[in-house]
Amino acid sequence: MKNKVLFIVTVIVVFLLGLLASSIIDRKSEAKYKYVPKVDINENEARNAVWGENYQKEYQSFLQTADTTFSSFQGGSAMRDMLEEDPRLVVLFAGYGFSKDYNQGRGHSYAIEDIHNTLRTGGPKGKGDGPMPATCWTCKSPDVPRLMNEIGIEEFYQGKWADKGPEIVNNIGCADCHDPKSMKLRITRPALVEAFDAMGKDINNATHQEMRSLVCAQCHVEYYFNKNLPGKEGTPYLVFPWKNGMAVEDMEKYYDDLEFKDWTHKISKTPMLKAQHPGYETYITGVHADRGVSCADCHMPYKSEGGQKFTDHHIQSPLNNMANACQVCHREEGSKLMANVFERQQKSTETRLKLEDLLVKAHIEAKKAWDLGATEEQMKAILIDIRHAQWRWDYSAASHGASFHSPVETARVIGGGLNIAQEARVKLARLLADLGHNKPVEMPDISSKEKAQAFIGLDIEKLEAEKEEFKKTLLPKWLEEAKAREAKLDVKTVSTQEK
Repeated sequence: MKNKVLFIVTVIVVFLLGLLASSIIDRKSEAKYKYVPKVDINENEARNAVWGENYQKEYQSFLQTADTTFSSFQGGSAMRDMLEEDPRLVVLFAGYGFSKDYNQGRGHSYAIEDIHNTLRTGGPKGKGDGPMPATCWTCKSPDVPRLMNEIGIEEFYQGKWADKGPEIVNNIGCADCHDPKSMKLRITRPALVEAFDAMGKDINNATHQEMRSLVCAQCHVEYYFNKNLPGKEGTPYLVFPWKNGMAVEDMEKYYDDLEFKDWTHKISKTPMLKAQHPGYETYITGVHADRGVSCADCHMPYKSEGGQKFTDHHIQSPLNNMANACQVCHREEGSKLMANVFERQQKSTETRLKLEDLLVKAHIEAKKAWDLGATEEQMKAILIDIRHAQWRWDYSAASHGASFHSPVETARVIGGGLNIAQEARVKLARLLADLGHNKPVEMPDISSKEKAQAFIGLDIEKLEAEKEEFKKTLLPKWLEEAKAREAKLDVKTVSTQEK
C-alpha cells in the first residue's frame, strides 16, 4: 500500500514537472522569436500597421488607445467638453480659438480625427485657407518627421494647416519615438533639440531612462510660434521657451522680453499668453521625477505575456492600470491610491477655480474701464497683471496632470496667480473710481457655454456650418489623396537569409 501511494505521488510530481518544463520551453521559444522581423521598415515609414508586422505585441497594445471608456476626476480618455463643464473658460479665452471649442484630448488613436473636427482649425476650402498655420500639425502624426525629412523643417512650418492635410493622416505612433533599424528611442521633433541647445545642453547625452520621458517632451510641453527668428522671418517656427529655464517665471520673462503675445483678449484688450500643455515642465518639479521615475514608467509600464516582457503601448492614465503603473512601487490598495490622487486634484482645482473667478471679473472690469475712457497708460500695469495672473492659471490648468505630478509647485504657481489677480482688481477698482464708477461692475450671465459664447460675440452656428462643409467636401479629398499616395509605397518582406 505504501509503495502504491509513493508511486502515485511520484507520477503526479513527474507530471507536474513535465508541465513546468513544457511551459518553460514554450516561454523561451516565444521570447526567442519575439523580434524576428517580417518586413523592412524604412526611415520615413509613418504607417503604424507596418511597424506592427515586426512588433506585434506593442502594436496590439497601442491599438487599445482607441478605448475611450475610462474617465477620472481630471482626465481619462473619454470625450469631455471643457467649455460645457466650465463656461468661464469661454471668457478667459475670448478672441482665441479655445473659446470656440475645447475638448479634452482623447487617446493617441484620435490625434488626426480630433484636429480635423475641432472648430479651432476652422473650415478651410483649400490650400492657403483657414485660420491655423501648418505648424499646428507638428505633434499629431509620424507623417510629420517623414515630411520634415522630405521637404525640410522650415518648409514644413510654412503655409497654412490646410496645405498639408493630404500628407498627414497617420495617428501618433511608432516613428514618432523609435529608430526603425535599432528601435532605440529617438527625438524626431527639432524643437526639443533646439530647446536643449538654447539651454546649453546636449540632448544626445540623455540616458535611456531620461529618453523615456523626453520622447514625451517632444509634444507635452509649452511652446509658441516664433515668426521673427533670424533668417526665418515670417515662418511660424515652433519654439520651446526654455532659454531662461522651465519655471513659470522663467518662461514668463522670456515672453515678456520678446514682447510676445499669443493673442489680444477680446474683452480686456490684454496681450495674452496661452499655456499649451506644460506637462514635462511641471513633471520635472515633482517627487516622481526626483526619484528617477519616467513618464513611461507610469503611462506605459512594462507588461508580460507568456515569456515576453515588453512596454505596454496602451498609453493611458495610470489610474486605469494601477497594478502595473502604481502598485509596482506602492503597496497600498488601489482604492487608497486613487483616493490620494483625487484628493490632491480636488484641492488644487478648488484653489485654481478661485483664481479663475478673479480673472473673469478682471477681464470684464477692464472692459468697463475702457468703456469709461481709460487711457492706455492708465491700463498698462493692470493689463500686465492680468496677463501674468492668467499665465499662472493656464500653466496649472493646461498641464492637466500637474496637480498630481507636482502638487507643491502647482500650489505655488496658483498662489502667485491669486496674488497678482487681486492686485489687478485693486488697481481696477481705483481706476474705475477715478473714472466716476464707484460701485461693483455688473457681471454677465455666463452660466452656460452658449450664453458665454454669445456674450463674447461668437457666431457658433456659422463656425459649425463651415466645419461641416469642410468635412463634407475638402476632407474626403485629403483622405483619398493620402490613400492613393500610400498605396504606391512598397513594403519589403525580409528574406529568410536576412532573418
